[in-house]
Amino acid sequence: MTDQIITDAATLMGWRKSSHSGSESGSCVEVLDGYPLGVPVRDSKAPHGPALVFPADGWSSFIGAVKGGQFPA
Repeated sequence: MTDQIITDAATLMGWRKSSHSGSESGSCVEVLDGYPLGVPVRDSKAPHGPALVFPADGWSSFIGAVKGGQFPA
């Protein structure tokens, strides 16, 4: 569950493509490092759209599950 929603993600600077996104351009999940309230995540196709902010420990658990193959494609 997210703790916060940022309504216009473009107001924050420093977004990067998640290393877990595919290689297709324009179809990426972007994350923002160093945000004090958690890990903001947005859809690169909608930079002015919302970003969901996940607690850092929850995001780390999710990434661990992805790396561990718990979400088969």
